[in-house]
Amino acid sequence: MYENAKQMTLGQTRQEASTVFLAKVFNWMAVGLFITGVVAFFTANTGLAQTIIGSPLFFILMIAELGLVFYLSARVDKIKASTASSLFIGYSVLNGLTLSVIFLAYTSSSIAGTFFITAGMFGAMAVYGLVTKRDLSGMGSFLFMGLIGIILASVVNIFLKSSSVYWAISFLGVLIFTGLTAYDVQKIKKIGEEGIMAQGDETIRKGSIMGALTLYLDFINLFLMLLRFFGGSRN
Repeated sequence: MYENAKQMTLGQTRQEASTVFLAKVFNWMAVGLFITGVVAFFTANTGLAQTIIGSPLFFILMIAELGLVFYLSARVDKIKASTASSLFIGYSVLNGLTLSVIFLAYTSSSIAGTFFITAGMFGAMAVYGLVTKRDLSGMGSFLFMGLIGIILASVVNIFLKSSSVYWAISFLGVLIFTGLTAYDVQKIKKIGEEGIMAQGDETIRKGSIMGALTLYLDFINLFLMLLRFFGGSRN
């Protein structure tokens, strides 16, 4: 009986630690999305978006974004938590600048509507990732292969300009990022259960930043894929 009580207490402690860690992750993710949304909106409404899309600045910003993500992922264990936070915020700002161009292609109402659809789908899959007893780790490699596939197909379709390939990529993209949301939330939950909350504030903060970046990317990419279906064109 004592052993059972000990195991129950340990399980409860791990669950509570995971809940606290997840809250930190989702808080940082919300901060990133808020910054991106505000920057994108004001960039579009000040006319800067036209300048970005009509110059090499767009590609410079894209390269800078990729560089920040790769640097943060590769160096997170060696940099300070404050640096990781600053890089995440910087990435959110840069992404807001590049995403401002969607206001040139789609109506504001359709963008807002798609955002809420994305939030609903993301929320549902996040809850599934939290509560399911099924181990989703096996999905990881399959979804990653699918992600690489749609990236390569997107590059090829730049030259092919095939509408069929475009819509196939969009449909598969929705499925892949929906699945990744559940997979990543479960993975982050497990990180919380495995003792990160006992490793000090620096480690906790860096872990929450990386978790937030992962979910932020899932959300943004799911939003962009859904926007292809639900976005109302300005033309």
